[in-house]
Amino acid sequence: MLGSMQDWPLVVPQILDHAMRFHGEREVVTRSVEGPIVRTTYAQIHSRSRKVAKALTRRGIKLGDRIGTLAWNTGRHLEAWYGIMGIGAICHTINPRLFPEQIAYIVNHAEDRMIFVDLTFVPLLEKIAKQIDVVETYVILTDKAHMPQTSLKNAIAFEDLIGNIDDDFNWVKFDENTAADLCYTSGTTGNPKGVLYSHRSNVLHALAVNGGDCVGAKSTDTLMPVVPMFHANAWATTFACPSVGAKMVMPGAKLDGPSVYELLDTEKVTITAAVPTVWQMLLTHMEANNLKLPYLKKVMIGGSACPPSMIETFEKKYEVEVMHAWGMTEMSPVGTIGSFKSGMEDMPWSEQLKVKSKQGRAMFTVEMKITDDNGKDLPHDGKAFGHLMVRGPAIARAYFKGEGGRHGTDSIVDKDGWFDTGDIATLDPLGFMQITDRAKDVIKSGGEWISSIDVENVAVGCPGVAIAAVIGVAHPKWDERPLLIIVRKPDSKVTKEEVLKYLEGKIAKWWMPDDVAFVNEIPLTATGKIQKVTLREQFKTYKLPTA
Repeated sequence: MLGSMQDWPLVVPQILDHAMRFHGEREVVTRSVEGPIVRTTYAQIHSRSRKVAKALTRRGIKLGDRIGTLAWNTGRHLEAWYGIMGIGAICHTINPRLFPEQIAYIVNHAEDRMIFVDLTFVPLLEKIAKQIDVVETYVILTDKAHMPQTSLKNAIAFEDLIGNIDDDFNWVKFDENTAADLCYTSGTTGNPKGVLYSHRSNVLHALAVNGGDCVGAKSTDTLMPVVPMFHANAWATTFACPSVGAKMVMPGAKLDGPSVYELLDTEKVTITAAVPTVWQMLLTHMEANNLKLPYLKKVMIGGSACPPSMIETFEKKYEVEVMHAWGMTEMSPVGTIGSFKSGMEDMPWSEQLKVKSKQGRAMFTVEMKITDDNGKDLPHDGKAFGHLMVRGPAIARAYFKGEGGRHGTDSIVDKDGWFDTGDIATLDPLGFMQITDRAKDVIKSGGEWISSIDVENVAVGCPGVAIAAVIGVAHPKWDERPLLIIVRKPDSKVTKEEVLKYLEGKIAKWWMPDDVAFVNEIPLTATGKIQKVTLREQFKTYKLPTA
């Protein structure tokens, strides 16, 4: 027997409709690419999104067509985003930090018919345009006054695209399982793979992310997604905020410490989200200028492990709650969040910090377990290391066009629906998960595993250390031993001996790096993670003093 409730489809346009009806006056503030601060509202975003939808329909864009966006977090990008999805077309967010050849590849692979592009990235597309054979029209996200001279095919200014069109348009009706948007992974080996989200998965994920134990945004909050919209929907905030009417602050292209601080302060932001490298720039700026964060209540940190020293600085010096999170493109992307369970707030700070330094516990709609190399389930005792497996309604079961499938199929999950994240992790009895490494990065020394991430997180707390990375280097006796690679802070002269002394007592003795190498920079992936493939290649002939 089925229930007798209304069949109300879980589709993305419903989110913006709700924001217009009940929070239409709420602001969306943008630091525009042209420079000035632009203020709009959800009602205006809704109206202009419908104009985009109508303009696309008139140009022959239909259900299932892919439309690319190569843009920062701005109001115009949000309007294009909802306009594309509102007609059942697929919004393909392109990461500009990929190599140009990879961008050309994914545009062709996605078969994007149009691309909405910010002024910043017009030169990038011009350089690779001859490698792209599918795009019919380029929409520059600007007005006529700022429209550049460009060789891009059939280029038109965004404001001209919608300028003579009214908003008398009804969203196209389609099944909630219809594809909504496409985001390619930023893998360091092989071509990026496309993750195709559905309307249903986006709505469910936004509701889960906005739960009280996760981001928990309310209509009275002001949220600034510093994490870009091309990083898996800005961690679902672009759906979560309108669903509750939270004010949005879009930082545009300027993500340096002073610019981020200015918006946090002037717009009275209460919640924000980004990767640790962004927050390191912010904290450096604040410490240098003796600044405070009087309005900020929560900061969501993910993308890579957050060092305990950063958590402590935010919480103790600035009284800002850190929500340590983990996820991946294939998971829409949030999987865990480091919110406390009852009684944990009464623990000593040292114990609280240990919990906060983990990646958190699974939010509703995410199941999680760890297995050994043979697929056998491992205990959730906080000690056993294993392959992290996940499943849920907002987790991918296949890549776009069936690439990367298992056993001759397009499926990327096992027979029970579990997806192997590629991470090695522990799960404790209370459900808190801690990433210890990527499976391909784990250091195997004398038959035992060493967590490079744990060593990095401790090392970055050493005075004078800006960035730390640990890789395994060949050793004749132990197979591999850890090499610590460090970028010093400006004007720092921290030495190998000082770093190793700092690590003593903070990590297991046999985890102690066999050597420390100082470099001017550490390569990062397109999503701000340490690119260990490149480091391993760079140091492949390195001779450890213990070898």
